Amino acid sequence: MRKLGIVAGIVVTFAAGMGIFAWSAEAQTPPRPECAPAAPGDPMLVTANCVDAHLKDAYTDIDEMRSTPVPHRYVHGGFKGTDAKFSFYFPLKEQYQGRFLQPTHQLQTSENAAPANISFAVASGAYWVQTNMGGSENPTTAASTLSGKFDPSIRGYRVNAAAAKHSRTIAAQMYGAHRTYGYLHGGSGGAYQTITSAEYTIGVWDGFVPYVLGSPNSIPGNFTARIHALRVLRQRNKLPAIMDAIDPGGSGDMYAGLNEEEKGALQEVTRMGFPPRGWWNHATLTGGPLALVADYVPLLDPTYVDDFWSKPGYLGSDPKSSVSAARIVHATKITEKLTGPNRLVLANMPTGDLTGIDLVIKTGAAAKQRVSTPAINVAARAVTIANGSVALYNNVQSGDEVAFDNSQYLALQTFHRHNIPTADMYGWNQFRRPDGTPAYPQRAVLVGPIGAANGTGAVNNGKFKGKMILMQSLMDIDAFPWQADWYRKKAEESQGAKYVADNFRLWFTDHAQHTAPVGAAADLRTVSYQGALQHSLRDVSAWVERGVQPPASTSYNVVEAQVEVPPKADVRKGIQPVVDLKVNGGVRAEVAAGQPVTFSATIEVPRNTGKIVAVEWNFEGSSAKGGAAAESSPTNPAASPVLREPAESGYAPAELAEMKPSVSVNATHTYLQPGTYFPVLRATSQREGDPKTPFARVQNLGRVRVVVKQRENR
Repeated sequence: MRKLGIVAGIVVTFAAGMGIFAWSAEAQTPPRPECAPAAPGDPMLVTANCVDAHLKDAYTDIDEMRSTPVPHRYVHGGFKGTDAKFSFYFPLKEQYQGRFLQPTHQLQTSENAAPANISFAVASGAYWVQTNMGGSENPTTAASTLSGKFDPSIRGYRVNAAAAKHSRTIAAQMYGAHRTYGYLHGGSGGAYQTITSAEYTIGVWDGFVPYVLGSPNSIPGNFTARIHALRVLRQRNKLPAIMDAIDPGGSGDMYAGLNEEEKGALQEVTRMGFPPRGWWNHATLTGGPLALVADYVPLLDPTYVDDFWSKPGYLGSDPKSSVSAARIVHATKITEKLTGPNRLVLANMPTGDLTGIDLVIKTGAAAKQRVSTPAINVAARAVTIANGSVALYNNVQSGDEVAFDNSQYLALQTFHRHNIPTADMYGWNQFRRPDGTPAYPQRAVLVGPIGAANGTGAVNNGKFKGKMILMQSLMDIDAFPWQADWYRKKAEESQGAKYVADNFRLWFTDHAQHTAPVGAAADLRTVSYQGALQHSLRDVSAWVERGVQPPASTSYNVVEAQVEVPPKADVRKGIQPVVDLKVNGGVRAEVAAGQPVTFSATIEVPRNTGKIVAVEWNFEGSSAKGGAAAESSPTNPAASPVLREPAESGYAPAELAEMKPSVSVNATHTYLQPGTYFPVLRATSQREGDPKTPFARVQNLGRVRVVVKQRENR
């Protein structure tokens, strides 16, 4: 390993299998201007030529050749006087094509890249740039973010920009003088940051791929509406019936059998934009990212919870409401402290639904402090204090009075009704009267934009520079699909429809969620957008560097905050294959045990977006391959296969004779046991039609329902 410190006036020479090169750390060009806001009150504008005074002194402390996961040159360093760190992963000279790829997300706290990302970058002719987003200048809680101690633009885009610009300097020294193209991408909070970077930098990056994007008002409304619906619909266990109606071959009426409160809660969250298919994992579903942003409400609006429980117009003020019945305020005392992990044993425990309940310290040295949603063991009368609250644990003593209290969690469930943004955020317009005035009391502070600005450095305004491909998932329950449409419209409003048509694409990914599928159940209902993201990064680079127009944006309509796409690939557009699966000619078949059923499917990709490279069956709709309980015989008009991928999660590959943009497959299967099955056909396309590469593989799936009845004895 060769370690290096760059010191002014010292010339450093390298020779490591990539050619010999040299550079001086002393600037040989006139001083560059400092980066500054374009207008008073604006966030800092970072250009290719300006110097960020806070991040101006880059250093390198590691420079070495590495062989895994692929041969590359690793350069690690940071910026003097800060905790900001970066890592660069350079391919061999013969593999390099003059570009870099860079990820962003505020929860990305390590500059060390995943091996798969290094491999993808090298396979794409690029080097990979990654930062720790500023280290200690990247706050990870709402309280620290709002403390006033941090400039959100540092973690929002400035550390990434400084690293990107410095990487170009090293790339020029390494490969020779050349034009280095850069592409930033990020999902969720990283999508905000990617767009803010596109709006407040010039010449730092050339293209951008944000994905699973929320609106500036997603915090916390996307999640509060969800937990309200979860509480209401779990009271009478209605979510299984809702999913049965939504699933293929169901009634289609998800409101059947619901009372007025249940119907209202489901309608409210659906009109907010929650995709109904996202209820599939209702048994384990929680508030998800709400825990990361919930504290914005009490910090920015400290009287909200009390007002919710006491003032007219708020759900909690109605003593007959189900939310009032669910409220728990249970006083008790600490009787013992246990270590390993840090636990408190209490005199007694509350009863009822403890979801979202907090432990509030009432007396002693830690009085008025709150432990948010601690792990609770009712049988042992114990709560576990998380590692982040060790100081609180150390300050409490046996005999201190405490209280379990879910008042804040319950009040949050309808906070979105009282925080209505502008009319262009159409998920919230259901809370307006016909004359446009709010139907509920409104809070003085609009929380969402404050949270968004503090996460990225600015509120997204549509004024992006460069080329952009925005990817959004149609089953995303965290960043609702329509919120990508909001940004498209914002960009058109800010820069005109022609600018957007020339520089922007919006691709929806069906059956994809906010994150990659985790577990066998997810594998049967959802697909990963990772391959589509890789496809997008390669397409945006071809767009920038060679003027190759990427495929058209996905065709869609927004109906009451729900995004609807056409059923045919060439009409839907975008880049994802479309699977049209039938069982006995329809989406539902009812058969007797032992009676064969016939499956047929047509899989097509939108024009000029790739070829089908893999087709996989899961006849049982389960995580285990069919054994003695099933008999299957896939059939295909093709003769000999050229691809047979290993089965995963119960999937078995179909045979493909050649890679084509459109394929048809057929199969028969016999179910020997009664029950309801949801068979799945998963298809994968690849932009170059390469069945062997692990990269840029775009997936989709089709599902049907088979109801197997007991065979009648005659």
